[in-house]
Amino acid sequence: MIILKSSREIELMREAGKRLANVHRKSREVIKPGMSSFELDQLIYEFIREEGGVPSFLNYQGFPASSCISLNDTVIHGIPSKDIIFKEGDIVSLDLGLIYQGYHSDAARTLFVGQVDEEKKKLVAVTRESFFKGLEFCREGYRLSDISHAIQTYCEGHGYSIVREFTGHGVGKDLHEDPAIPNYGKPGRGPRLSAGMTLAIEPMVNLGKRDVYMEKDGWTVRTSDGLVSAHYEHTVLITEDEPELLTWGDEE
Repeated sequence: MIILKSSREIELMREAGKRLANVHRKSREVIKPGMSSFELDQLIYEFIREEGGVPSFLNYQGFPASSCISLNDTVIHGIPSKDIIFKEGDIVSLDLGLIYQGYHSDAARTLFVGQVDEEKKKLVAVTRESFFKGLEFCREGYRLSDISHAIQTYCEGHGYSIVREFTGHGVGKDLHEDPAIPNYGKPGRGPRLSAGMTLAIEPMVNLGKRDVYMEKDGWTVRTSDGLVSAHYEHTVLITEDEPELLTWGDEE
């Protein structure tokens, strides 16, 4: 069931989103070569608490950390570790969630560690732009798959592939609510969008083939061909007019 949010709930989610954007900004400022993903996760926990929030991911279905930190060929759900050390030229997908007064915000960015090559820069840029292509259809009256189709068309038009096993989702009092939002598909399908929907839209885009596999830890998802992957996500509010990015702020 898709839950439409009240004006009170929307205001709380705005606060949650604004605070999460601050956490992303702080995280981008501290990431550097030689840092472990465990060290970054510890800082992220502190940043979330400084913002008056609670980490959405910590202990969620058994996840052992405050953040998902996915390095290079890890698509999503990377578990922070003292053994994972960032190097110059790496890309790191940082997926974060913050709970504020009972409501979740959810957002992801792919960051550069030092200077990265043009191939990685282009992948990250296209992944980001594909989100905004989907955002053009985040308006009342469009159908859910119109978002999906726009993301897929843009990414595949640039020669990249879309991960299909994982999707975006509704978000609110629960981290994952209906509806599931694939990043691929034919247009004109699924429920019509209505004001009050809050959606976590998150393209996951591979440089090579779309095939992925899960590590034995039950979380870490990697590209099957070992090529890099990028991730971009915002929590989006459907309104009677323009869509509102509740987690916007760190990139302005």
